[in-house]
Amino acid sequence: MTKRLFLCYRRTVHLNMKRKVICEFTILQKYLNSFWNKILACWLGKSVNYRQLSHNQSFPTTTMISSPPPADASAGSNSGFSGNLAATCCCDHSNDSSEDVVSLKISLLGDNQIGKTSFLTKYVGKEKVDEGFSTKGVNQMDKTLCVRGTRISYSMWEVKGDVSGPTQIPMACKDSVAMFFMFDLTSRCTLSSVLSWHQQARQWNQTAIPVMIGTKFDDFVKLPLDLQWTIASQARTYAKALNATLFFSSATYNINVNKIFKFTTAKLFNLPWPLERNLTIGEPIIDF
Repeated sequence: MTKRLFLCYRRTVHLNMKRKVICEFTILQKYLNSFWNKILACWLGKSVNYRQLSHNQSFPTTTMISSPPPADASAGSNSGFSGNLAATCCCDHSNDSSEDVVSLKISLLGDNQIGKTSFLTKYVGKEKVDEGFSTKGVNQMDKTLCVRGTRISYSMWEVKGDVSGPTQIPMACKDSVAMFFMFDLTSRCTLSSVLSWHQQARQWNQTAIPVMIGTKFDDFVKLPLDLQWTIASQARTYAKALNATLFFSSATYNINVNKIFKFTTAKLFNLPWPLERNLTIGEPIIDF
């Protein structure tokens, strides 16, 4: 009987010590994560307050392409701006004066083979892929849309992730009103590269709105849930350090593609548009 009591006592002590170690490790891990977030924030610099664009502000005029916006699978049939911001539409203004157009530039940055081109062509429309131009290190496509009676021409500059890409960052980022920092949700190394792309881009543009976009969500959901949680947690940490809104997207299934541009438009013109936060693992995350 005494031996049994002794063994029970030893097990109890062992379990208590194990719980204590796990508790202390959890606290230490939270402290280290908090400390790492502060280091990232200090390294990347303070957040920037972005200016409100007026309707008569314009950037260098670009060739316009009129194309019907594809429906966003994640938003349903009523995926346009609601309330004070009318749904976006496409108009044929080929005979109108370019002075009536607000020309805005958006930069897309990220590693090679992460789906930047697919994301861009999904938004512009597949039939318009050949309408843009491609030079060494940069792809450029345009799209014109109407918002509340104002015609907006988006000139979208995709910086290639190959060797020649980084040398084109100054050209692509200068005068941009928004910068999309993109990564492959199934490749953690491309997520880590976002910090480097951000650091390089900010050398040439301190005012553009930052948006962080994880691509290939359709492949991401096939990963184990614990791995999805780890990647999503790391992506949210990086987005917070960059002071950027985070979207998970899929060009294949048109998930959040249109929504990202609608969010950017509302942000640029200070127009109200309700954006719902979604942090549910297994669903396309939106965090801000």
